[in-house]
Amino acid sequence: MIRLLIFLSIFFCSSLLFGQKEILIEKGTVTYVSSQNVYVKFYTTANINNGDTLYYKKLEQLIPGLIVKFKSTTSCICSSLLIEKIKIADEFYSKSLVDKKTEKTNHKKPKDILNERQDSIISPQPLVSIPSLKDKEEVAIKERIIGRISAASYSNFYGNDITHRMRYTLSFQGSNIHKSRFSSECYLSFRHTLGQWQEVKDHFSDALKVYSLSVKYDLNKTTQFSFGRKINQHISSMGAIDGLQIEKAAGHFLFGALLGSRPDYADYGINPKLFQTGGFISHATRNKDKSQESTLAFVEQRNQSKTDRRFIYFQHSNTLLKNLSLFSSFEVDLFQNINGVTTNNPSLTSLLVSCRYKFSKKFDISFAYDDRKNIIYYESYKNYIDQLIEDETRQGLRFGANYRFSNIISWGFNLSWRFQKSNINLSKNLNTYINISRIPGLEASASLSANILQTSYLDSKLYGFQLSKEIFQGKLSSELYFRMVEYNYKNYENKIQQQITGIDISWNITRKLAFYIYYEGTFDKKNTTFNSLNSKIIQRF
Repeated sequence: MIRLLIFLSIFFCSSLLFGQKEILIEKGTVTYVSSQNVYVKFYTTANINNGDTLYYKKLEQLIPGLIVKFKSTTSCICSSLLIEKIKIADEFYSKSLVDKKTEKTNHKKPKDILNERQDSIISPQPLVSIPSLKDKEEVAIKERIIGRISAASYSNFYGNDITHRMRYTLSFQGSNIHKSRFSSECYLSFRHTLGQWQEVKDHFSDALKVYSLSVKYDLNKTTQFSFGRKINQHISSMGAIDGLQIEKAAGHFLFGALLGSRPDYADYGINPKLFQTGGFISHATRNKDKSQESTLAFVEQRNQSKTDRRFIYFQHSNTLLKNLSLFSSFEVDLFQNINGVTTNNPSLTSLLVSCRYKFSKKFDISFAYDDRKNIIYYESYKNYIDQLIEDETRQGLRFGANYRFSNIISWGFNLSWRFQKSNINLSKNLNTYINISRIPGLEASASLSANILQTSYLDSKLYGFQLSKEIFQGKLSSELYFRMVEYNYKNYENKIQQQITGIDISWNITRKLAFYIYYEGTFDKKNTTFNSLNSKIIQRF
């Protein structure tokens, strides 16, 4: 409870500490899309930083779509937050608070961009802005349909053990279909292993995953209803909601309600026994002096008619001082049933605080404290070392810094520390990297990285090198990497050393048709070899 009081005090005080700034919105265009990254070109990236969020427009709203991983003077390399496939020529927007004199910056000649594989520390991400009634009245009904279908194969070779997994996906977003008030979205996945079709018949819900499937109806310009499975962007940490959702806009406020159930924990299917209901209120302002958004929600969740959880959810984004931004969220449980004894004492069960400070255009730092619950993965295709690092570093304290030595060379590092009183789940991690966005003569980009992880049961070291090159502009590109990994299990005397080599080729056959092929080989001193060969074809519409 003390942590909650301290956090609330910081939040309410921070609302009074806005710097006198001006919001600058700049438009960029997608120039290339690979299997892992999205390349966005701007007139200048002087006001964009690593870790920033880029937005796309939907009904005149700016909705988060990309996270900037690395930038040059005119381009950004980003990771996608979207379900649908991003296309060349799609438009994205950056938002930054600047002094008026910043807009007069002399723009330099465009440079090449770097494909940087390392994820930076979680940085503050502004939430979706709520349109005012006046803004909504200016929006004309216009149909917009985007989607994609894909087929992918994941083949693993380990000695005589060979498996071939197939995965098919369909994603679709249709706004104002046939210029009506109806909109729809879906994201479906079907997967199976060749030669194991009986598994699909016996456990069909494990093969078919419905991550999103809903229909929305705009009753008028300020009120909308949606039904089906959908993640609400204003309370996104709750995950998908099955059932009815209602939203009503009034000026800078948005009121919402939900009635339905939660997806099943085991197979992500529909489970009416996991009933839930609740409501939320959001408030957003954006003007020349400041930008902030807050959401407060109250939710009750049941399991077979018995109260399972009753909690308050709150999230807030803000610009506190010049060059300092904040994102925070927390959950407070209001109901406990332990050994048959029911209490209603408030208990802080989830907390995230993240901030970033920009000292100059060359140097910025970021800090985060993450005490949220673990993530459940229903599908994952990451290799062991990447999954290990992600699992062991998501919670706890994180600190990062980035420094640009020149237009083509930059350096950064991330530190993380997860701790508990018992030290059972203790973990420490150091990740550092050097990026070269343009190698003279080769016209390629490269990065060197190192990662040291210490946990209660394992110590690991990883050193890597990556080279990326666009072979034919906008058509064909390739990434080549090499990594050395050392595992030292504390209950096992011998160290395990591996060399990992990979190559990724991306081919944009047409503007809407793309093909990707990826190989990764893992080798060790015992001549044990593990090979992966993945391929994917995507058709956008």
